[in-house]
Amino acid sequence: MVSARPDQGIPLTESRTVPDKPKPKSVTYADAGVDISSGDRAKERIKYLAQKTFNRNVLGGIGGFGALFRLDLQRWKNPILVSSADGVGTKLKVAFELGLHHTVGQDLVNHCVNDIAVQGATPLFFLDYLASGKLDPEVTEAVITGLAEACKANGCALIGGETAQMPGFYTDGEYDLAGFIVGAVDRDKMVTGAGIKPGDVLIGLPSTGLHTNGYSLARKLMFEVAGYKATQYVTAIKEKAGTALMKTHRSYLHVIQKLVAAGLTTGMAHITGGGITENLPRILPKNTGAQIELGSWPVLPIFEHLRELGQVSQEEMMRTFNMGVGLIAAIPVAKFTRAKNLMDRSEEKFYVIGRVTKGERRVQYT
Repeated sequence: MVSARPDQGIPLTESRTVPDKPKPKSVTYADAGVDISSGDRAKERIKYLAQKTFNRNVLGGIGGFGALFRLDLQRWKNPILVSSADGVGTKLKVAFELGLHHTVGQDLVNHCVNDIAVQGATPLFFLDYLASGKLDPEVTEAVITGLAEACKANGCALIGGETAQMPGFYTDGEYDLAGFIVGAVDRDKMVTGAGIKPGDVLIGLPSTGLHTNGYSLARKLMFEVAGYKATQYVTAIKEKAGTALMKTHRSYLHVIQKLVAAGLTTGMAHITGGGITENLPRILPKNTGAQIELGSWPVLPIFEHLRELGQVSQEEMMRTFNMGVGLIAAIPVAKFTRAKNLMDRSEEKFYVIGRVTKGERRVQYT
């Protein structure tokens, strides 16, 4: 074997220094758009607001993996739990434009309260879900303040919920709001509508406005068809467009409790999405229907204006909006005078809007 010598032109291996690769930057949750510190500040404010709604049946505090509530078995002999979940919907779009975040929490709680109260249930506790692209502690506090105030007014505790930050999922400055409520009623005091009979009087309790339904159509008519701004005064309704649309969803809990305690109603319907047309049949027994007399209650100006803006048919209006009636109760004829006296003493305004009839489970308008 012949060995190569350096002078024969065969290059020797050179020693080279390889530069170090730059270390990758440490990426944080904040870089992804989630500000944990901001979320923690918001949660501290939420705890205080929620604790103001607590009663002796709430066990523990805010921040656990699950909220704890003790069912008072001395209050109910044979308790049935009644629950409901809902959201505020596109009414939030109006709230965003106005920067008005306090009342949407009240809308949510009152809507859910009505849904279980019409079955005779007493609200026990409420949980909320608030999701946004970027959490704003001040906006969050305003929303939760509304939730807490409505819970307090309805006698239920705000015992927990979820506050989520999802960057890229929601437009900046926007959020979604939903909630879940649980109530209880004794089995023999449940109001199911099973006792409704032909001839029962149907009374309607006035709404404050659209409540939390029909906003996709209302927003299209007000802001696209008519071209109004939310802050613009509208002569036809004698108030600003946004003000009319942001009227708080009314709670009917206290008047419902009086009617139920006195045994004066055989069934109640919360008039929400679907209007009278779709909600009233939900409580009617087989072989019964309902006849509603149009003109028997004052339709709020906002509904008349919406109808005119879009040349919306009567049928479409009645199956989209509450048209000024947020709750309907069926009253047996023999108990109507007692019910009227109770409502008058309570200074509760109501209208006799129709009767229960024989026939199919649907609503007829006259």
